[in-house]
Amino acid sequence: MRALLIEDDPLLGDGIKTALEREGYTVDWFMLGREAISAIGSETFSVIILDLGLPDMDGMQVLQLLRQQSTLPILILTARDAMEDRIGGLDAGADDYVLKPFNLQELLARLRVVMRRAEGRASQILTLGALSIDEARHAVSWRGKDVKLGRREYALLLELARHPDRVLSRPRLENLLYGWDGEVDSNALEVHIHHLRKKLAKHLIVNVRGIGYRLDSTVQ
Repeated sequence: MRALLIEDDPLLGDGIKTALEREGYTVDWFMLGREAISAIGSETFSVIILDLGLPDMDGMQVLQLLRQQSTLPILILTARDAMEDRIGGLDAGADDYVLKPFNLQELLARLRVVMRRAEGRASQILTLGALSIDEARHAVSWRGKDVKLGRREYALLLELARHPDRVLSRPRLENLLYGWDGEVDSNALEVHIHHLRKKLAKHLIVNVRGIGYRLDSTVQ
């Protein structure tokens, strides 16, 4: 999972980024609205977290421009607690909002909700055949047995599981795992895929030569 974070407060932004990374996200953090708008046009993200109080642009304008370019879930952070401001944000395209100050666990829970809603799921547990992923607990089981995964292994598996039987390109998966600033070894993605196959099933993740990988939902 890859999150676009738009937050100009260094302390708050760092706290959110750290919490998201512990949750399994790769995070691209921008402090200016214009930078984020440029990024959304050239990169692939899973979710957007937008603070409405930005120094270079009005947050509502940023929200509207982001929504024009993307159908991704957008969670807004705001200190504006007036009802009309919250309604205005939702009407402008936000999927949910969190009022400042907030607890980071609440933020993560609301993120899980908007992600499930975007995927048309009601449950926090994603089940595909013998594979089960509990997003709230970061717990993975295969054929009823718990499987321990590293942070990037979990993020990679979750992204593939969210798009079963669909080929996800190699650049998309590498960006998901490492973001803009991460240096990617030429075989890093293959190493993570290899580990997942060893821990789960050899044929669960299929290599589509020259394109990318897909998760085969029929493997039991």
